[in-house]
Amino acid sequence: MKTFVKFCGLKDREAVALVPSGGAAGFVVEVPGSPRNLSVEATAALLEHVPAEAEAWAVVVAPSAALVHRLFDEAGVDRIQVYGAIPTGLEFLEVHHLVPSMAILPEAGDAELPKVPPAEDYPRIHLDAAGQPLPGGSGVRPDWTACAKIVDSNPGRKFVLAGGLTPENVADALATVNPWGVDVSSGIERQPGVKDPDRMRAFLAAVERFESGHA
Repeated sequence: MKTFVKFCGLKDREAVALVPSGGAAGFVVEVPGSPRNLSVEATAALLEHVPAEAEAWAVVVAPSAALVHRLFDEAGVDRIQVYGAIPTGLEFLEVHHLVPSMAILPEAGDAELPKVPPAEDYPRIHLDAAGQPLPGGSGVRPDWTACAKIVDSNPGRKFVLAGGLTPENVADALATVNPWGVDVSSGIERQPGVKDPDRMRAFLAAVERFESGHA
């Protein structure tokens, strides 16, 4: 696939094994209220099962610099997706491998769009719905028209679209927003925190069908 696909909120090795080549496995770390929450230690154990051709991402909320260090140095993640404030006291390479999550309103309308962080600091940017009580898995969809404006006005940037994606609507999302990648969590679950292998495969199949029709 040409589209980067991140399966997020993974908690077991069977789900991790379904992460596609060129995509990413996402692990929600140290977010106690999330049904997908893992410790740093549990994340490190699951990283052993991430396919060699895929990346491992931690997903955190307003992390401390110490947590960022632990995730890179102890757990060994490739990137850290950050909701909220990014801590000070990080090394350049750590910052370069962070993925800030930009909050987009579900109905942005004519509201001013948030400023995109500079490419020299953050090569990848995450787009998700604003106002979520917890990161990932809410099923709330950001305003796709607003997301498309951000993507169009920042050519060449690697935007990953999240929020309310499912096997049923991911093709429409790709056609409307034209992101570099997509990120799905609740849309591939049978219940909160429990991934459904059939829906995971269906999501990938939907992306592949979209790409085949737009080759």
